[in-house]
Amino acid sequence: MSSIEARLSELGVVLPAPAAPVANYVPFVVTGNRVFISGQVSITPDGLITGKLGADVDLETGIEAARACGVNLIAQVKAACGGDLERVARVVKLGAFVNATPDFADHPKVINGASDLMVDVFGDKGRHARAAVGAPSLPMNAAVEIDGVFEID
Repeated sequence: MSSIEARLSELGVVLPAPAAPVANYVPFVVTGNRVFISGQVSITPDGLITGKLGADVDLETGIEAARACGVNLIAQVKAACGGDLERVARVVKLGAFVNATPDFADHPKVINGASDLMVDVFGDKGRHARAAVGAPSLPMNAAVEIDGVFEID
């Protein structure tokens, strides 16, 4: 078992099968030593976390939703690396969208659910640049959607 796989196990993270696209796009593109992963929504083994932060979704649930997006990003990068997460050299950037009311202002706290997971799993290689913005709606009423850029060996 790789050190990344061992770390996932220690954290109790079970990677799902990578989600198939729901429209006309691919789940990831590998170009050079970069993997660009399409937006991953807040789906868990129990289903999609839906709703709007600041209305019917509380901060803790939003953080859980962002973490779920992070798990799904890792599942996609694992597929892009042929199943070998040890090829991940760096989490470069996360672009995060929070389904939120106009007055909701805790987007960064929500997205820490994914950012903290990246650091917990990849250590210093998991520290990344990011954007965390509010959106008036997201596909399927998802609470959070996050895309990512990873550097691989």
